[in-house]
Amino acid sequence: MTPVTVLPSRPVGRVETPGDPTPAPAASTESGAVWTIVVAGGSGRRFGRAKQYEWIGPERMIDRSRRVATDRSDGVVVVVPPDDVEREGGVAGGSTRSASVRAGLAAVPAAAGVICVHDAARPFAGPEVFDRVVAAVRGGADAAIPAIPVTDTVKQIAPSAGTDHVGAVGGIDGVVGVVVATPDRDLLVAVQTPQAFRASRLREAHASGAEATDDAALVEAAGGTVVVVAGDVANRKITEPDDLAWAIEHQRRTSVETAARP
Repeated sequence: MTPVTVLPSRPVGRVETPGDPTPAPAASTESGAVWTIVVAGGSGRRFGRAKQYEWIGPERMIDRSRRVATDRSDGVVVVVPPDDVEREGGVAGGSTRSASVRAGLAAVPAAAGVICVHDAARPFAGPEVFDRVVAAVRGGADAAIPAIPVTDTVKQIAPSAGTDHVGAVGGIDGVVGVVVATPDRDLLVAVQTPQAFRASRLREAHASGAEATDDAALVEAAGGTVVVVAGDVANRKITEPDDLAWAIEHQRRTSVETAARP
């Protein structure tokens, strides 16, 4: 089997004990076990370096994401850049996000019933978000994704003709495109991870080797039913250095608030 980072998870179907900060997820059997793929295989091109190894308080970004995935799963596969496998463990990622997910899928046991895919770049995904997406798949959905409402007005554009999204339209310098539609934002959501899938549906969706910015798009394209559950505004993706600065301050602030509670 492909090398895999399988972090110790709580026993399947554990009983919630006094003092548990979050409720236990639904009990699972071996055939319906929950596995999570933590995708951390990026090079950090937009960020400027491999952001998954940046520190957020006492933990690195990748470790925070791995920790909550481990708490809510029966097994975890971590996908990292090929050069980092020896140091970090896990499996080697591919040249694209979808290729990295497929590398992780190859390491998930065939007996898994539900597979979650989570971006390490969302280190504040809470256990309740994992529980909601898994519960929706157990309830019959092919896929479940967390999302939050869109508060900005969103415009659909056509890129400037003859350019790579930059250039001039009608002689106006700096124009990047032309508005062609204004979708009703009440019908739009901003999607997050973790995303949960019926294992067979996720494997089928990736079998063609297709590419997408998230795995739900592949399942949707294959005719699967994708449902939306409540996300969390704090489950922000770390993409730019400013996002990391926010994450460090968010962690500091929540730590202070937690320490101040009686």
